[in-house]
Order: sequence, then C-alpha cells, then structure tokens
Amino acid sequence: METSAKKQKVIVIVGPTAVGKTALSIELAQVLQGEIISGDSLQVYRGLDIGTAKATIDEQAKVRHHLIDIREWQESYSVADFQQEGRAAIAAITEQGKIPIIVGGTGLYIQALLYDFKLGSEGKLSQEQQAKVRQLEASSAQWSNQELWEQLSERDPLAAEQIHFNNRRKVLRALEVMLTTGHSITTPKETPVALYDYFLIGLTTERAVLYERINQRVVMMVQQGLIEEAKRFLTAPNVQAIQGIGYKEWLPYFHEEATLDETVALIQLHSRRYAKRQLTWFRNRMAPYWLDLLTHPEEKITLLKKLEDWRNDAE
Repeated sequence: METSAKKQKVIVIVGPTAVGKTALSIELAQVLQGEIISGDSLQVYRGLDIGTAKATIDEQAKVRHHLIDIREWQESYSVADFQQEGRAAIAAITEQGKIPIIVGGTGLYIQALLYDFKLGSEGKLSQEQQAKVRQLEASSAQWSNQELWEQLSERDPLAAEQIHFNNRRKVLRALEVMLTTGHSITTPKETPVALYDYFLIGLTTERAVLYERINQRVVMMVQQGLIEEAKRFLTAPNVQAIQGIGYKEWLPYFHEEATLDETVALIQLHSRRYAKRQLTWFRNRMAPYWLDLLTHPEEKITLLKKLEDWRNDAE
C-alpha cells in the first residue's frame, strides 16, 4: 500500500461478485464516518438494480452513496468518466472530513481511479506487426460486430469487459494491441503512480462457497424481478449496458430460443467465470489485504485495528 501524508486517505474494498463487499462497506462507513463510492461499471445506470446487485434503498439510506444512478441505461459510460467523477467524489467526501470508501469489482475502474496512468499503446509497428494487423483486418471484414468482440473476449477478456461490442473501432484496436505486443490494451505503458494513500481490502472465500453463493444469488435475482428488468433491452439491444452479465443472456429467452432454466444456468456460469477473472485481476494487478469474512468473520476485528492504525499514521 502506498502511503504519504500529502495524499488523501481512501479505503477500497474489492473482490468477486457475491462475496459480501456491500455489507462490509456499509458497516465500515458507519463505524469510520465514511461515504461510499461505487466502483461498479453498471451500477451507474438507473433502473438496473437487481442484475447489478445495487445497494438497496434501505442500505443507501444508512450511508450516502456516490456514482450510483448517474446515467440512463441507454447511455455509454467509460473508464475516463469514472476516473473523473470518482476523483471528484473523493475530494468532496474528504473536504467534509469523512473517509471515502470505494467498493466494487470492476478492476480496471478501480485501478484507473487510484493511479495516474493512461490506457493503450502507441508507437510505430515493425513489419511483422504490420503483417499481423493486415491479417486481422482481412479476417475481421467477414465478422459481425458480435463475432469480432468474441475474438477479443477470447484473447483479452479484461479489455472485452470494458469495450462495447458495437464499438468496432475500439474492439479492433484492442485486438491489434494484443496481437502486436502480447499485452492487453488495459496495461499501462509506464509504472503508474498512486494518487492516494489507500488501504486496499480484498474479500475472497473458498471457491465452492463462492460459487454456491453466486448460484443462489442468480436464483434470488430472478425471484426479485430480473426478467422484467432485462426486458427493457428488447427496445435497444445494442446499448453498452446489455453487455452486463445478467442482462445479455435473456435475449434468446425473450425470442423463445432458450428456456428459463437454460438462461438461469447460463447467467450462473457467466457469473462464476467473471468472479474467477475478478480474483485473477486483483491478485495480479494489485496487492489487497485479503480476508475471508464469510468463513472467518472474526477477522473483522483485526481489520478494524489495522484500519485504525492506518488512519492514525502521520507519516
């Protein structure tokens, strides 16, 4: 963790879906006089409540939340948007004498907020690299936008999560970077510098426990009205938000091309795979203080002590 007296203190809670991030964030905000900033790429959208596991009205009433319900579901939202608005929220919360608590599972958003780095890759290509680009351009001419995006998803799932499948130019650019450099377009060119004195909490648990919680959560979402929430995309099937897990899977069901059970099982599968990618991201890209509060709730006592020491650190 980066520390500096000149930097604003920020608590960050990351981890896979269904691991208890929301509950911990609300508890810490109440204990530590904090306010919560959502670090989720879909919770910004109004009306997408169930499928995004957004904090409920009751939960939001307990603690002030930021960057929730700030866009219409038809609109686009980028990492750059989050970076700018998230930093403004951190400044506003800090000015009130409170502690910002960022909570979410969208790894690139969290990293872009905490660090000063630019995405992408520039520079001249070698002849070999240029040949790869020409080959990609020739092949991609035969692919639909969805098929092109699926190629990116196979080669660079982290980038695919951040780029809308209809943004053909960006999808092609991300594929070019991966094919020519071997690195994701989401990887910064230079070693990034931390902008905040942050305490990064990573929530995890045993895989079997996590996967069972994910499966149960999907069933509960359906019972709470997820199908009705997803129906809005029938009128706009190409918007960015539909790429969120829990929404895109319903289109075949609505067109009578898949059964309810098949759709629920597919959402569960995609959610489990996403959870695995989330854990991989945070383990490889950042260094959280890992906790398993689901099976070891007593670890919260140690966490609170560490947070107290960190907040009192005057270095």
